[in-house]
Amino acid sequence: MNITDQRIDGGKPFDWGRTSADYAKYRDIYPEEFYQRIVALGLCTQGQDVLDVGTGTGVLPRNMYTYGAKWTATDISPEQIAQAKRLSQEAGMNISYYAAPAEKLGFPDGSFDVITACQCFWYFDHEKVIPLFHRLLKEDGRLVILYMAWLPFEDELAGASEKIVLRHSPEWSGAGETRHPIEIPGCAYAYFTPERHEEYDLEVPFTRESWHGRMKACRGVGASLSGEELAAWEREHWQMLTERAPERFSVRHYAAMAVLKRKNVRRD
Repeated sequence: MNITDQRIDGGKPFDWGRTSADYAKYRDIYPEEFYQRIVALGLCTQGQDVLDVGTGTGVLPRNMYTYGAKWTATDISPEQIAQAKRLSQEAGMNISYYAAPAEKLGFPDGSFDVITACQCFWYFDHEKVIPLFHRLLKEDGRLVILYMAWLPFEDELAGASEKIVLRHSPEWSGAGETRHPIEIPGCAYAYFTPERHEEYDLEVPFTRESWHGRMKACRGVGASLSGEELAAWEREHWQMLTERAPERFSVRHYAAMAVLKRKNVRRD
């Protein structure tokens, strides 16, 4: 399913389904601290119904499954959902998955204690999803927005990898990340009260293969390049890694979290 959004990559189409196999293999990279910070706030734990939107291959619900929440997860890409189901079934996890856009979720009002959105919130039509999320949450429910990104100006390998992506995908708008709080759209304040935000650094371990796979599974590479373009990117990126990277290394990232509390306002 091609997605075109003028806010992203200059409107260049991308399709997460094209990279789902690599996404499933290489994008499950969040350190345990990432999940522990959520649990420390009493979120996504035993007795709670949680909806993960934009779940991809189910990374968040699968890694937080042992904390006891009942998980439901959705994604716009059927291929991503297929991988999420496979990985969850192989692990013996009872997680309900649905292929659906975030703007068109059909769950009953007041179904969830928590809604999570990890690495995906900016893709949504906020004017549509914010009131929808408000309706789907129970009283005093929480919307948790999560993000993690490498820091190309502080990590040499991350910066080198970005430069190679931009040579092959110059429209890619995912480059040049710096630390910043998650941006909350103005329309959210009628429905939610900002409760907490935090930003912190992480060292994420990789091998040459896993970092190469992580980069391949990003929007500017595997999800958008043609077969010929992708092959050229693979050759150049792998050569850079063999020349400059040890077999095992870490990449500096920062993570961010914003927690919004549902306001008690009339459902539209």
